[in-house]
Amino acid sequence: MTTNPSPHLLVLGCGFGGLWATRALAKAGARVTVVDRTNHHLFQPLLYQVATAGLPGPSVAAPIRSIVRDYQNVTVLMDEATRIDAAAKLVYFANGDAIAYDGLIVAVGATHSYFGNDHWAAHAPGLKTMDDAQEIRRRILTAFENAERTNDASERAAWLTFIVVGAGATGVEMAGALAEIARHTLAKEFRNINSRDAKVILLEGGPNVLAAFPDDLREKAYAQLTRLGVAVRSGAVVIDIDETGCALKDERIAARTIIWAAGVKASPLGASLGAPLDRAGRVIVLQDLSVPNCANVFVIGDLASVESDGKPVPGVSPAAKQMGTLAAHNALAALRDAPTKPFHYADYGSLATIGRNAAIVWLGRFKLWGVPAWLFWLFVHIFFLIGFRNRFVVLLDWMWAYLSFQRSARIVMGADQSVKKS
Repeated sequence: MTTNPSPHLLVLGCGFGGLWATRALAKAGARVTVVDRTNHHLFQPLLYQVATAGLPGPSVAAPIRSIVRDYQNVTVLMDEATRIDAAAKLVYFANGDAIAYDGLIVAVGATHSYFGNDHWAAHAPGLKTMDDAQEIRRRILTAFENAERTNDASERAAWLTFIVVGAGATGVEMAGALAEIARHTLAKEFRNINSRDAKVILLEGGPNVLAAFPDDLREKAYAQLTRLGVAVRSGAVVIDIDETGCALKDERIAARTIIWAAGVKASPLGASLGAPLDRAGRVIVLQDLSVPNCANVFVIGDLASVESDGKPVPGVSPAAKQMGTLAAHNALAALRDAPTKPFHYADYGSLATIGRNAAIVWLGRFKLWGVPAWLFWLFVHIFFLIGFRNRFVVLLDWMWAYLSFQRSARIVMGADQSVKKS
């Protein structure tokens, strides 16, 4: 009987953090198992394009096995971790299996937060996964179909009202894309309705859209949203959501399509480590991304709460990539009883697209808006897509959409493809 003396590194999750960790470990010659509940790596910054029929799902995803196929020391499993026993160095999975590890990197990310109102999820889906994007796209497209069928004016108005809750980057991008669908993509395609009559309302509980950006860029974003026809309402705190609309403190908005972009919470898997958590459920890690009192366990990405240069590290893809690379180095160092390195976040700036020829870019003192920012955003997102085929396909799709105002992925898919009776 032969044994493999190489230590076993287990990576949970294959988003940006998990993928970058896996690659770094594989290149170092470690024996790696990566486990994800899906079979694909998802480029989340473009997921809203799938939800708004701008891109087909495969254009923003790549099979994990395909990405790591040249690394013979990497095993890929499709499953969902349910519990971590750090003392026994075991991870338990939904199918009942348990996998032992010598080093563990947890990169399972975050999910939607409805601030204690989880029943809202059925009426206001969020956008984190490919399934979420397909469901939102189905709701958007069938809303126009239902409006076309009904003869009731109030019912038609409700079907043609779209609410996006939360004016961070995802909410702004969704609202802008919805306005483009109504005013350009679907124009002249219906006979009983005018798609341009659709209302897109962006609700933000705080005072400003894109709160993480400086004042001048927030003002540019607000102006660009308004030009697209989006009704932006700040200080609008949602108190209830059901299938017929959204209630604010002093009014109710009738709407049959509501999209949630207001908050996230960490995966509950982090709580099984028994480590301190912040208010969002993220694991408060040490500066080298390790978990206190858990031997050779590292948490990264949206599940990790850590500061760099005295500031909280944001939950964005560049941070996750940097964490993944460092966690791989530190996990291997810990196995050798060598010193680990602290995490320092290199902030490369922030981008947000609002719509056709409309975006904002913040790179320190360097700021862009309008067409230049939109072109910069386009280049950056194509460059960072995984795989040459995806870059090529996305570029062709966007060129066609820009020239024709059409969106190529408008096939209704999902569990319920039927329109609703009035």
